[in-house]
Amino acid sequence: MGGIGPMSLIIIGIVALLIFGPKKLPELGKAFGSTLREFKNATKGLADDDDDDKKKKELDK
Repeated sequence: MGGIGPMSLIIIGIVALLIFGPKKLPELGKAFGSTLREFKNATKGLADDDDDDKKKKELDK
């Protein structure tokens, strides 16, 4: 099972353009990007919290 190739991305882009139209597509891209950025920052914060907890446990020993 392969991943998404360049031809598949082009087809997805054309379908999205037909469904949402050229005016709405940039807004959707911006919303998707900001959502992805927020999710990335939240998961980074969780990983940092885990590292801090490990350090505290090592210092308590």
